[in-house]
Amino acid sequence: MTALWQCTATELVAGFRAKQWSPKEALDSVLERLEAVNPGLNAIIALADDAQEAAERSSLRYIEGRALSPLDGVPISIKDNLLLAGVPATWGTAALRDWIPDRDELPVARLRQAGAVLFAKTNAPEFTLEGYTDNPVYGVTGNPWALALTPGGSSGGAAAAVAAGIGPLALGTDGGGSIRRPAAHCGLVGLKPSIGTIPRADGFPQILLDFEVAGPLGRCVEDVALMLNVLEGACPEDRQSWMVHPARRTTASRILCVSSLPGCPIDPQIRRQVEKAATTFSRMGLEVVFDTLPLELAALNEIWSEVGQIGLAHLAETHPTWLEHASPKYQDMANAGARLPASRLWHILDVVSHLRRQVDTFFTDTDMVLMPSIAALSWPASQAYPPIIDGQPVGPRGHAVFTGWVNAAGNPAINLPVEPSHEGLPIGLQLIGPWQSEYLLLDLAQRYQRLVPWKARFADLWER
Repeated sequence: MTALWQCTATELVAGFRAKQWSPKEALDSVLERLEAVNPGLNAIIALADDAQEAAERSSLRYIEGRALSPLDGVPISIKDNLLLAGVPATWGTAALRDWIPDRDELPVARLRQAGAVLFAKTNAPEFTLEGYTDNPVYGVTGNPWALALTPGGSSGGAAAAVAAGIGPLALGTDGGGSIRRPAAHCGLVGLKPSIGTIPRADGFPQILLDFEVAGPLGRCVEDVALMLNVLEGACPEDRQSWMVHPARRTTASRILCVSSLPGCPIDPQIRRQVEKAATTFSRMGLEVVFDTLPLELAALNEIWSEVGQIGLAHLAETHPTWLEHASPKYQDMANAGARLPASRLWHILDVVSHLRRQVDTFFTDTDMVLMPSIAALSWPASQAYPPIIDGQPVGPRGHAVFTGWVNAAGNPAINLPVEPSHEGLPIGLQLIGPWQSEYLLLDLAQRYQRLVPWKARFADLWER
């Protein structure tokens, strides 16, 4: 019999309903897996004391035939920058090492209300501002496929846990690719929803304008869809969640494949595998056009680092002790942000507004964009970024060039696994859609998954 920790959320729930096993047994299996692999992985950094009680309550609900939702009883981990009542929330920074919130952040609260068993917190970089996962509180997280390498960031702990079998689903955040890139590095499905699709409230201050959204990571498309269904929906505490697109697109016929960006090196294996995967969408009956991305990204690239600097400067004013105890790098960033004139923030807002108009216009003629999620294969786990890609030197965001513009635009995107590299390292593509086209993305993703299944890859990983 397959161990319960190996099951997807969809499989677990089917077993709960059929009374083949219980949520309590599922949680116990996941915790046994955690004990076996987390010491070498460092993906989980804290456990929830009330998880066993939650699993027992869920088990009773299934016995009585009154499950709360399609996620009732499913073990789900929560990224460390999201508040889970009764469990430390450090944001990876020393000043918050011992802080334990007494409330759930809104998306976490929705999972709890749906009966999900929220059993652990996952590791993240300090202030979730890095593309790898390491911090002065909990240290570095490895990639289950190669422990010496990074799972990416900032949802690196979340992705590493799910890929390793420590729970079938995780809740992460994506402010510049922080769900999609770790999903790509770990062979997962990762959904970055549109701004407002999953409302946010009662959490840490936003330091990336409205770019950062919460979203699910899982090993299959069906599980990610289940989680989105529980998390989405308007809420009075988040005004952006009330913004409904007047005409949601329900079908797609034309996909633009962009396998590289001008002046941005990409690992040749990634480019080849993404272009090869594009032919699968042709087999699905879609028109796939290979071309350049018709957006002006130079202005966005110019101001990208300033967004985080200004956000940290504001954080330093509102929570000065947090930055006083932060790593020097983030203190320097906050100081740099404080030196920028107020007019610079208005310039940033103008750049973002212009990009959003461009993207909305672009999607009137194109249904979807297909791009790589990552520009580089996983690199050493304690290294902030790969300094060279395809023989060319790159800066801190050289590996992340394909994802940030989607956050600034506010559009949804989903990472899907493609064939791994010659070294056996995962690679991912992302599908990017018009605003609020999450379910169209999920439909295409499920069709792609049927043609190119990847479940057996995890069985190979877990047998190592």
